[in-house]
Amino acid sequence: MDETAFPAGAYCHAVSRIIAAGQRMDRFGWVPATAGNISIRLPDGTLAITRSGGHKGLLGPDGVIRVDATGAPCTDGDRPSAETLLHCQIYAHDATAGAVLHGHSVASTVLSMAGGDALVLEGYEVQKVFAGQDTHAARVHVPIFDNDQDIARLSGVVAPHLAGMHAGYIIRGHGVYVWGADMDVALARLEGLEFLLACELERRKLG
Repeated sequence: MDETAFPAGAYCHAVSRIIAAGQRMDRFGWVPATAGNISIRLPDGTLAITRSGGHKGLLGPDGVIRVDATGAPCTDGDRPSAETLLHCQIYAHDATAGAVLHGHSVASTVLSMAGGDALVLEGYEVQKVFAGQDTHAARVHVPIFDNDQDIARLSGVVAPHLAGMHAGYIIRGHGVYVWGADMDVALARLEGLEFLLACELERRKLG
């Protein structure tokens, strides 16, 4: 790849947004230890994405790397997360997607392990943060997929459902994936989904 033609300013801006997003997600407890990953699509179609194994609340510029649209690192020796493929899949499916967030909250982990192939959210005002939702009376389906260490196989299971995922999806016992046109939209959707999942968990505690 011709690095001289790459817009370095766009990459630096993306890195700063990813670092800030990691800090925000960490404050809410959504990326414990080395969990989670964060990416932004760059103007040339490559991605800025968190490096494998780093704490998302303690990211520095070296905690973000650049990969191509297939997830291959643009710099020899860089090690992207195995889940980079799930980010690439979202960008390939949705030409408007500009940022993808993956977190591991307590609520998403516990609720997804309770069984079922989806969570249905209804009656919450915050549902309106998701695309296509304009009333609390709508039913928002959040698909749940069984966890699989074979990410290519997992992406194949997720693929047929991407078109209907207005609120993202959950990997069972693992965490959520959400995306948006830019980082601000993606963060709003993540925060909205995590708020709703936390509400659902509290309701179940109440019986």
